[in-house]
Formats: sequence, structure tokens, C-alpha cells
Amino acid sequence: MKILYEDAHIIVVWKPAGIESQASRGLGDDVVSGLKRHIHNSSPKAGEPYVGVIHRLDKPVSGILVYAKDRDAASSLSKQVSDGTMDKRYLAVVCGQVDKNVDKFVDYLLKDQKKNISRIVDMGITGGKRAELSYQVLKSSLMESYGILTLLEITLYTGRHHQIRVQMAAHGLPIWGDRKYNPAFFQAGGREEDIALSSFQLSFLHPVTGKLMNFCRMPDRGIFRGF
Repeated sequence: MKILYEDAHIIVVWKPAGIESQASRGLGDDVVSGLKRHIHNSSPKAGEPYVGVIHRLDKPVSGILVYAKDRDAASSLSKQVSDGTMDKRYLAVVCGQVDKNVDKFVDYLLKDQKKNISRIVDMGITGGKRAELSYQVLKSSLMESYGILTLLEITLYTGRHHQIRVQMAAHGLPIWGDRKYNPAFFQAGGREEDIALSSFQLSFLHPVTGKLMNFCRMPDRGIFRGF
């Protein structure tokens, strides 16, 4: 985990693949626990430090996240997420040639709690939630052993469970390395965190000053190196 920015109200981090965004039920480390230790070490005080989770990334996905250091900041940032003014952009490497250089997907996703997966359902199905994203093609390349792979920039307008992974796979553009939604993918010795999806850009208004905050960091591991 790398801290990109911190002040009295917020803290912005780069989450590496393989770490949970929030408190984990298992024995592995997570970002929230790491931030609480960091805050305590930086300014020790009585009681457990407050770290408000604003949005999340799947464990195998790397990227930029903002956390709140007080409840008022958490409320302001959460409102930006709910009203769509927080701008979240991703890089993804998908398998195959993409026919349209720019496109938008609008679907309805239903989460299966027991299996921890989501799937696309018809509008009106109980529990189905609207999911919207758009993409643009950045580059396609012929990779030895994998065939044609395409690098996409994805803008996320809603934040559903496994949304990008589900929608891209359902529309015939499965993400490289995604063992959950891309069953055809196989790499001997590969790890779960090899999934080629990363939240590389995040923009929002500072909850106190109102200043536009913009952060960008490019993924530099795995198949991304080929691009």
C-alpha cells in the first residue's frame, strides 16, 4: 500500500492487488487496518482511529482509493459516490479484438451472496440493480500465448458488485486473468491477483475545501507491462 495524499480529513492510497479494501474476515492484511496503524503511529491518541470506507475494489484488483478520516468527510464523499460526481476510471486488458472503439453498456446485475458472484438479469427482476459503464479502446496487441489482447479505459458510473468484470464478460470481452468470469482463461502457475484490472484515475471534490482532487497512477505489473 502506498499513500498518495493525506491531510486532516482524507487519505488517498494505491491498493496493490491481493489486499482487501476493507476489514478482512481472514488472516490477511487489509487497507483499513494498515491505515489505522499508520494514523495511530503518526499521531497517537486515545481510542481507535476512524477510517471511513467510501468505495471498494475487489481483492485481486489494484488501484486508487480515498478514505475519510472523520465522519463529516465520509458523508460528503459518500454523497459524491451516490450522486455520480466522483469520477472513477479503470484500465483493463480484455481478451480478443474489440469491434467498437467507444461503447457504453447498461445492464441489470443480481448478486448471488452464497456464491459471491453477480450476473446480468432482465430489468424488473427482484434485486437487480442498474449497472452502467463506458469504455474506449487505447491499444490492441498480439501477445504470444494469448492471442489478441486489448487495453481499454473504462469509466464507471455505478458501483455494483464485480460490475466491470461481469459486464465485460457478458458482452464478449472477458478480462485477462479473471478466473471467476473468464473460465476459458488459464495460466500455469498464475495467481488470482494477475487479473488485468486497475483503478488508475480518481477525481472528487475535497469534502472540506471543495477543491477538485485528481489522482492518477498507472499499473505496472503483469500483462499491463505489454502495453
